[in-house]
Amino acid sequence: MRPLIALATVLVTTALVQAQAPLRVIASNGVKTFVEALVPAYEKSSGRKVAITYGTSTTLVKDIVGGAPFDVVIATADAVAQISKAGRVTAEPSTVLGRSQVGVGVRQGARKPRVGTVAEMKQALVDAKGVSYAGNGASRPHIEKMFASLGIADAMKPKSMLEQGSDGAIAVVAKGDAELLITLVSEILPAPGIELVGPLPKEFRSDVTFAAAVSATAANAAAARALIASLVSPDSTATLREKGLER
Repeated sequence: MRPLIALATVLVTTALVQAQAPLRVIASNGVKTFVEALVPAYEKSSGRKVAITYGTSTTLVKDIVGGAPFDVVIATADAVAQISKAGRVTAEPSTVLGRSQVGVGVRQGARKPRVGTVAEMKQALVDAKGVSYAGNGASRPHIEKMFASLGIADAMKPKSMLEQGSDGAIAVVAKGDAELLITLVSEILPAPGIELVGPLPKEFRSDVTFAAAVSATAANAAAARALIASLVSPDSTATLREKGLER
């Protein structure tokens, strides 16, 4: 009888710990302000705290595939697919949260160049003394493909400032070391000291889609699914748009 009571005690204690433990979320910088705006409501309704770690999608893939513990991952759809291939999330389909365009930003108060057409975008890049973007970001391939399409890839190399993550790229422009910031609109809008100029011309439009998935070893898969459901509920749409994302 005593062994059964001991086992029951262990099971109850484990269940209580799991119920009280914070939900561990690993998320991309591209959805940071959106997630931060909605998580408090989830915490209030569920009574569960959420602990979030942010980074670039490239870094998230490396960390998670390398064994970093988590309950929910929110990253680019491509990154989530890589994590799924590594067997780190459940077999259920990932949930698309929204997408953000790649855009251009400048230091607050600085002159805003025209970037609405191909010719204007090219001129803005040629005139800029420095252009900053995340060297390990999801938008880098789109940016450098645009340089090549404009025929200025070689000219852009000496004045391109590749930083670790969008925060680094934002800081370079905010300090005035580079004139143009190129990253996701969802990262430009909330950036301190930065103003959005606009999205890339339609010929170079690049949408980065974000998705969420539940860890294959989530401590509480039901809570993880509930958080994801709150991020795609109809009530979240207005906040999504406000933070520079589309659905």
